[in-house]
Amino acid sequence: MPIKEGRILTYESSPCMSPVDHSEYAIFGTEDVPEPRTLVDIFEATVDAYPNEIALEASEQLTYRELAQRVEAQVQRLSSIGVGPGDRVGIRVPSGTLDLYIAILATLCAGAAYVPVDWDDPDSRADTVWEEADVTAVYGAELSLELQKESQEKVEPKAPTLGDDAWIIFTSGSTGKPKGVAITHRSAAALVDAESRMYLTDEPLGPGDRVMAGLSVAFDASCEEMWLAWRYGAALVAAPRDIVRSADALGKWITDHDITAISTVPTLASFWSTKSLEKVRLLIFGGEALPQELINRLATPGRELWNTYGPTEATVICSGHRMVPMGSDTPVRIGRPTPGWQLAVIDPETEEPVRWGETGELVVTGVGLGRYLDKEKDAKTYAPIPALEWQRAYRTGDLVVAETEGLIFAGRNDDQIKFGGRRMELGEIDRALAGAPGVLAAAAAKQKTPAGSDVIVGYIVPDGEISMADTRRHLATVLPGGIAPTLCFVDSLPTKTSGKVDRKALPWPLPDSDDFGSELPANLQWLAEKWSDQLGKIPMDEGSNFFDLGGSSVAIAKLAVELRSDYPTLDIGALYENPTLSGMAEYVSGLKQSSGERRMPDKMPWWSGLFQTAVVCLIYVLNAARYIVGSLLVVWALKFFFNAAWVPEVSFWPLAVGWLLLFSIPGKIAQITIVARLATAGIKPGVYSRGGWTHLRVWAAERFLTFLKLEPILGTPLAPLLFRLFGCTVGRGAQLATFPPVTGLAEIGDYAALEQEVDINGYWIDGDEVHIGKIAVGNGARLGLRTFVHPGVHVGDYAEVLPGSSVATDVPNGQLYGGSPLSHHGEAGLTWPGIHPERAAVEGTVAKVSTFGMRILYFLSLGWMSLLPVLAILPGLLVILPQVVKHERYEEVFPLLALWVPVFTLLTVLSWVTLVIFSVRLCSVFIKPGYFLQQSSTGWALWLTHSLLQKTLTSTYFLYAGWITPAFMRMLGARVGENTEISTVETIPHLTSIGNHCFLADHSLCTSARYRGGWVHVGTTVIGDGSFVGNSGIVGADHDLPTDSLIAVLSSTPERPARGSSWLGRSVRQIPRSHVSADTEQTFNPPHYLKFARAFVELFRFVPAIIAAYLDLFIVWVGTIVYMHWGMDAAGMRAVVLLSTPIVLAAGVIASLLPILVKWVLVGKFRAGNHTLFSTFVWRGELVDNFTEMLAVPSLVRMSLGSPLFNWWARLMGTRIGKHVWCETWWLPEFDLITIEDRATVNRGTVLQTHLFHDRVMALEKVHIKCGATLGANSFMLPGSALGERVTVHPGSLVLRQDEVSRDTIWQGNPISALDEPVEQLISKPN
Repeated sequence: MPIKEGRILTYESSPCMSPVDHSEYAIFGTEDVPEPRTLVDIFEATVDAYPNEIALEASEQLTYRELAQRVEAQVQRLSSIGVGPGDRVGIRVPSGTLDLYIAILATLCAGAAYVPVDWDDPDSRADTVWEEADVTAVYGAELSLELQKESQEKVEPKAPTLGDDAWIIFTSGSTGKPKGVAITHRSAAALVDAESRMYLTDEPLGPGDRVMAGLSVAFDASCEEMWLAWRYGAALVAAPRDIVRSADALGKWITDHDITAISTVPTLASFWSTKSLEKVRLLIFGGEALPQELINRLATPGRELWNTYGPTEATVICSGHRMVPMGSDTPVRIGRPTPGWQLAVIDPETEEPVRWGETGELVVTGVGLGRYLDKEKDAKTYAPIPALEWQRAYRTGDLVVAETEGLIFAGRNDDQIKFGGRRMELGEIDRALAGAPGVLAAAAAKQKTPAGSDVIVGYIVPDGEISMADTRRHLATVLPGGIAPTLCFVDSLPTKTSGKVDRKALPWPLPDSDDFGSELPANLQWLAEKWSDQLGKIPMDEGSNFFDLGGSSVAIAKLAVELRSDYPTLDIGALYENPTLSGMAEYVSGLKQSSGERRMPDKMPWWSGLFQTAVVCLIYVLNAARYIVGSLLVVWALKFFFNAAWVPEVSFWPLAVGWLLLFSIPGKIAQITIVARLATAGIKPGVYSRGGWTHLRVWAAERFLTFLKLEPILGTPLAPLLFRLFGCTVGRGAQLATFPPVTGLAEIGDYAALEQEVDINGYWIDGDEVHIGKIAVGNGARLGLRTFVHPGVHVGDYAEVLPGSSVATDVPNGQLYGGSPLSHHGEAGLTWPGIHPERAAVEGTVAKVSTFGMRILYFLSLGWMSLLPVLAILPGLLVILPQVVKHERYEEVFPLLALWVPVFTLLTVLSWVTLVIFSVRLCSVFIKPGYFLQQSSTGWALWLTHSLLQKTLTSTYFLYAGWITPAFMRMLGARVGENTEISTVETIPHLTSIGNHCFLADHSLCTSARYRGGWVHVGTTVIGDGSFVGNSGIVGADHDLPTDSLIAVLSSTPERPARGSSWLGRSVRQIPRSHVSADTEQTFNPPHYLKFARAFVELFRFVPAIIAAYLDLFIVWVGTIVYMHWGMDAAGMRAVVLLSTPIVLAAGVIASLLPILVKWVLVGKFRAGNHTLFSTFVWRGELVDNFTEMLAVPSLVRMSLGSPLFNWWARLMGTRIGKHVWCETWWLPEFDLITIEDRATVNRGTVLQTHLFHDRVMALEKVHIKCGATLGANSFMLPGSALGERVTVHPGSLVLRQDEVSRDTIWQGNPISALDEPVEQLISKPN
């Protein structure tokens, strides 16, 4: 920077130099810093100099000697209860009384800091302030003194030091809690002495002067009032609160009490007549814009009028300017620095100083800087400014014009506002308000409620009588969704000298807030106060709707968190369902108000990680064996079919046996049967320790089952066989499209139907308890897809459970249940044919394929699916083999193979995709909407379509969630509109129609088959233009989404949703929808160059597939070297067998580490914030996800879930994971935003969702699971949510965005609602 050299000499404070401003840049020189002393030093000096002068006047007069005596008596009183230097004393004494100021002075003289709260503030604020400030005692009315801590030993009175705090003033914080700003005696006294060098220097204040005390002591400007009197021997005259509130009466009071010095705000002074101020010789303004008219009226000879500026964080004021009558073209200045304070004006973006005459943000440092009690906020708020070499500085957020004569206030840093997730101009809302019928003038402002929530307030000057309801209806048609301003009728709008509306002067709280809630019934007033924390003190009645009054989804979440301090089991979803004041109060009043402390889960056994590592290594032994057999099969084929000279001859039959054991479906079934039976032998229903021997045996069996990838057999006749081999009981005709519990603890009745992704594993982990139980599904019962069944549950005969449900209780015979928590939906089977499928086949109404015929179809199709990978590699082989087949030495072959790997991989992928498209298209001929027998060509075709698409998702993951996905879906047969985004969707392609500008998120489901009692139902799905289906959202067969609809994360679709409606949960409920505004060229309508740029970045998604191929080649190459090195033949083969596991494991480790490297190079650390779809951040993040899913997940992650190995990997990716954590999911989308603390449990199938993609804007927020908390299986946590200590969220649940779940509570449902737990269960321990 050009000012770097020698810059410090121009503005660094020095006790012996006059202020010199920088010649070019807006850096003010600093006047001499006042000599160090304390406020007590100042008071004692004044008492000594003017003992008999009037010091304080209220109900009586006190001289300085009398005041000192009363103060000393209180100092002794404070000392007797242990209050001394370093302590803090709350002050909540009625305004306008002697006691108030005696309490303040006594606290200061005792060496403590005073913490004021206005007498009229609610108790809740006072309690919060006392807690945050950690006060020792509180002064109340008539100098009552209430201890806030246990009684302390008496201390000897001791004066404060320079570094001791003088006062702590609390301001409203953005998190809803007030933030305390502490000011030391050094800073406070420096201000008092600095003002003596500013005001009335020719004729200083002194005995005989009378200073008005009219401001609340909860505001720091009151400090200026007090010490304007007490430094000079003047009298402080306290104005009664009722007088202060009446501006006209206060003017008369000023005259009657001969006031000569006033510090106030311009609005109050504008009501005073010139005559009432005749004796006032010092008039100080601050806190708001000072109008020229007021200056010209009140700046008279014999009176100094000052315009001051300053934040609480920098000790009351940091600048001031003496005002004189001025012309209309003369700017109103806020002046030069207070002596000892340092000011500069910087560019808010670069934080470099601007030049004189330019506009920038005012920053402050110097002797007046305070500090926040919150150390984290303090470090952020008072961060250094390197360009100025300021180690500690306060950024005011205010724009000023930098002129050496004095600063000119220019408004806030950002005239835009951010509300409801979007940036918008206030002028846009102004125009909408002004366009409403009957509005004469209008303006909008973003205000901050006591809880720190943002609300938009529309101030309207009506032209006669107008209806607020009509105005709201008008605004709903012209403003973006989610923007519902709070409305207030006013007589006029305050304006600046320029004639523009002065938004800062618009009334807030609203004018009638003093009477807030007074007309409401007593049982509603408490909730109205809570509402006002989020919405402001606005008019409301019993029928007022939280959202109509301007409440947003963020505000309702904050309200829920606030209410949970008293009602820990509050359900945020119920607040949406009860949005009126009376309805919400009725709901909340019925909740339980307290919860006992639950037991902290035990640590994991020390040996559990060693056992899990051994299991993973054993899986790699099996994987290594497969590599050996597979490689030798390729060697045999090269020799047999192509007579390749560089490969040895091997016997076929041993390899055939190896293939049968290791690769064939019968061989895999035999493997898992042996492992599962041995691992889980003797396990019975019960409660076991997390990480204990029983738990880890179940875990080990499931890891082997996951590794073997037997998903293709689900839904085939082999699935019941697998159930039976595991030890389950299965009736005839059962349709099983999910895996059995490895424990064998399941009983499935005749013709029962378990659809895809149904979880009947029969266990889940709660804290340190593993609950294992037997599951029974009755004859003819149906479990809809993605349903979780709790251990120990019995589903009755012919009962039906809807998709996405969580079955925690028994389901009666013949009844329809669904949702989470489970609820009754009527009688089962009403949407199914009333005739038995066998009879329908006999009558000829439906076609049936014989049992033998179906088995042939399934077995041939399984063979076809096994053959597809072989067919897919043929084009690549035909290209590469001619290049290598004639070489005689393997050293020549492997470099050539490595050179051709990218081409081979590309040809294989293209061939695979072509074969899948052909197969799916062929199946579509047999799939039509309607009801068919499960044992039919339609049933077979549905299974094959689903299996092929699932295989494609895992093997060619890069085709999903990208620019090519809609084209791929069209090739499969789906109808997809323009500019539609599709992630990892599941559907029957040719029965799906997706409109323009739609968004289908990860794991969303459009349409799929339904199964029950031997029947299969197939339906179509139409998704209208602009609709959104969230992660794991279910639309369903014969369900359509109209235009602009939204199905939220982990939610289902109602029967007939309305256009533009939004739905949440499995037991669906309608919710308000907030739109996120962004540049449409970055979201819905990108230009061609952005589309090309995205496509270019997404081409690199193919790289992981190439790397995987190289790793396979690496394994074979190293194995070949080992074989040749050890002499070939038997010795070489023994060496390969011994070393193959380390070789394959090394490749797996490399595959797992590469995504870590890519993540830190491409993205770095994920941080909270918003990013549009067509931004490189989103593209880079998706690219990292592709590396993870295609390299790390299949190599090591999937097998190591729940083990320390996975935790270590996730930590390297950026996730904060504590000790003794069980984490059985890799769905941690933005790793750095996730914290899982010690002893927490994250069950299988869960998602810690750190982003949402509403309106194609990726909103990133943190997710936090605290110590000992449990997230149940198949559950979601949305961005910004947190689970408190020892919380349990049961399986199949949804924790909403920004929902903070109270500690020691139990929750279930989608969205979550509280469950009660008997006290005896709080201290139970597992076996």
